[in-house]
Amino acid sequence: MSDATLHATDHNPDDFAVQIADQIESFLVAVTEVAKGDEPESAVPFLLLEVSQLLLAGGRLGAHEDIVPDERYEPDPGPEPDVDELRENLARLLDPIDVYSEVFDPYEPRKAPVPARISDDLTDVITDLRHGMAHYRAGRTSEALWWWQFSYFSNWGSTASASLRALQSVLAHVRLNQPLAELDGLDTDQGMGDDTLEIEAGRVMVEEIAEPLGLRPAK
Repeated sequence: MSDATLHATDHNPDDFAVQIADQIESFLVAVTEVAKGDEPESAVPFLLLEVSQLLLAGGRLGAHEDIVPDERYEPDPGPEPDVDELRENLARLLDPIDVYSEVFDPYEPRKAPVPARISDDLTDVITDLRHGMAHYRAGRTSEALWWWQFSYFSNWGSTASASLRALQSVLAHVRLNQPLAELDGLDTDQGMGDDTLEIEAGRVMVEEIAEPLGLRPAK
């Protein structure tokens, strides 16, 4: 892989670190703002854009050679910020499209799809990114890059990719006027005896997503 592909990081690694950190910081700020619910009509397309841009940073980290931190053991970055309020706000904002079907590993045969939640995905990604950001803000740049790269492969890369696919699917169904069938019982609480999700997704998309976006289905 050429130096150009990696933006000549061998010659100027600080620029690479700053660019990655800026993209990650932009995602953290943007999703936190969306979760406030001030502009619910633009939440899905805005999240689609932000996750797409984050995955560009992830792709650059993934394409880079293995990053080795300066210290042998990871310094303690301090307590992890609580994300429960953020998760709950996103869940309320995205209901009833929050739950979707996901296949964890596309290369593992005969694995059945499982229910997942966009709100869970986004907060899990944010938790990983904030961990690395704590190192970055403390001046431990190599530690931050190592963590972001490692957690990209082990968790947040696949999690963000799955949520991107769900968000893209929602907008595709709206823009192409292809209402979904009923989400008959799809819920992450299945098997626990709790409530199930029984929503007419086509109607909901028209009323709660398409109309606020000015995208009315053809009659």
